[in-house]
Amino acid sequence: MAVSLRFLAALVLGLVPAAGCRAQPAASAPDAALALERTIPLTGVRGRIDHLVVDLRRRRVFVAELGNGSVESIDLVRGVSLGRITGLKEPQGLAYLPERDELAVASGGDGTVRFYHAGDLKPDGVIKLGDDADNMRVDAMGRVVVGYGSGALAVIDPASHRVVASLPLPAHPESFRLEGHRVFVNAPDARRIIVGDLTSGAVTATWPAAHGFNFPMALDPAGAALAVVYRLPARLQLIAAASGATLLDRATCADADDVFFDEGRHRIYVICGGGAVDVVDQGHPERSQRVVTRAGARTGLYVPQLDRLIVAARGADAALLIYRPHP
Repeated sequence: MAVSLRFLAALVLGLVPAAGCRAQPAASAPDAALALERTIPLTGVRGRIDHLVVDLRRRRVFVAELGNGSVESIDLVRGVSLGRITGLKEPQGLAYLPERDELAVASGGDGTVRFYHAGDLKPDGVIKLGDDADNMRVDAMGRVVVGYGSGALAVIDPASHRVVASLPLPAHPESFRLEGHRVFVNAPDARRIIVGDLTSGAVTATWPAAHGFNFPMALDPAGAALAVVYRLPARLQLIAAASGATLLDRATCADADDVFFDEGRHRIYVICGGGAVDVVDQGHPERSQRVVTRAGARTGLYVPQLDRLIVAARGADAALLIYRPHP
């Protein structure tokens, strides 16, 4: 399956500058860590773009067009729009449920979580959750976990569209990551990283944030390390998931909103609104590169099965920038 996915990605998915931490023209950087393969326009999209989620079976990505009040389905093979959900109030978080072929959308403006049939984007239910419904994940049981309000995670059963569990938190959750029943949560307003148990609904550990505004977070596939990115100052911290000990703390690009592990290459991708992606070599941080993207392009998605990094660029020429990692 992986071979066919990569083959399709190669068919559908120019070069972007990167060398050390200095931007250079693509032609002078043959060893660039990321190559821009394709730009897919997001026609008629204005304002901020938030998170993305992929449907691998249909080779498409869903885009939360927050400023536009819409969610768009983009065909990665043909590079075209497959349809758009409109009339939403600040859509932020997205989750795709492959077993149900459903899309869940969390909207911060009205605090709802809405469910749609992913094939035709027709509505299939709504929950009024609470203020600022935000980031979403799907747990190992196929349930939807949503951060919202002044501090909580809600666990939603997608079959009944009911909240079946919750985890109270000391502040609004930004990015969070799941490992079985355990969850790691960025709580920037509390200057904390929270570890909780979704089964018991209890906080099990609290670690102080090393810096300010800890928004993006990623958990490595082995569950051993967390990548936490701060905005004030712009720093990347690598944390031992078992203890909270700092493994790495280094400067990174500005205004980050997404971070991902590339397990095969032992890299971390930090996507920044300052107009760059930092490609951090975990084994040799001194070899890390900075790839220039576009100003304001601070969200995206790394899809290991396609081996592609998708960066969402906003503005008058809003688009998805599809990057191929190298080597």
